[in-house]
Amino acid sequence: MAFSIHQICRGFSSSAVRNAVIKHVTVIGSGQMGAGIAQAAASTGHSVALVDINDDILKKAIKGIEGNLKRVVKKKFADQPEAGEEFIQKVLQNVSTSTDAESVVQDTDIVVEAIVENLKIKQDLFGWLDKLAPAHTIFASNTSGIPITDIASSTSRLDRFAGLHFFHPVTTMKLVEIIATSETSQETLDSIRNFSKILGKTPVSCKDEPGFIANRLILPLWLESMRLVERGHGSIEDVDTVMKLGFGHPMGPFELMDYVGTDTLKSIMYGLHAANPDLSVFNPCELLNKTVAEGKLGRKTGEGFYKYK
Repeated sequence: MAFSIHQICRGFSSSAVRNAVIKHVTVIGSGQMGAGIAQAAASTGHSVALVDINDDILKKAIKGIEGNLKRVVKKKFADQPEAGEEFIQKVLQNVSTSTDAESVVQDTDIVVEAIVENLKIKQDLFGWLDKLAPAHTIFASNTSGIPITDIASSTSRLDRFAGLHFFHPVTTMKLVEIIATSETSQETLDSIRNFSKILGKTPVSCKDEPGFIANRLILPLWLESMRLVERGHGSIEDVDTVMKLGFGHPMGPFELMDYVGTDTLKSIMYGLHAANPDLSVFNPCELLNKTVAEGKLGRKTGEGFYKYK
């Protein structure tokens, strides 16, 4: 998802960040990750503004959130249908949508970015928002692998900038990686750590290097899984079955890659390869490049390594 970045000239207060409870949340990007973050925050009583480039995309996101909430209600309110419906309506009331990021960020405690994995687009977005958001507002990127220092360099609030990497599906995955730069203040880290815990997540502190912890662990498995298929050691289904039945993984690597999105995976792969050119484990994989080139981006497009209805 790309945003059109406007050149906005405004005065900006450089007052110190407030170590306050995060109440108002702005999520930029309403794809799978952005919508999931919005749902998680709204479900825990936060006021959430979900921002994207047009109303059709936002309507689709809200429909997806409502569908997810109905599945939650079936499990948690099986014997209390009225309470379940009340829960759904309360969460949805906590979420507003907008195509106007400029107005939304002027009254928010944290901006969480969940857009395309492209450094320049992220820098342009945050550079623009930096001139609009209040001095106390924390900026956080949900990037899965781009160094936070590189993204934050486009802003003047280096002490109020951090990485907040959630995992898909956000509403059920308990882990969140928190990435601090050398300039991130302790107040900022305390605020987003508390925010993460309120969302029901377990925060883990990570060094600001490409891939952080999780993707540096999982990418070698994903790449070797694809290379096994390329070399004819087994089919995609075979490799997934081995990991599920042999190692107890809930999903096989190809199923998981389809969940993440093959385009996102490609960005992670090339980012880690560029940062670690001497490590062959991160060498690009032709099967992945071919899959992305064919537009098979995973579940979000209806086909990745598998086909979906």
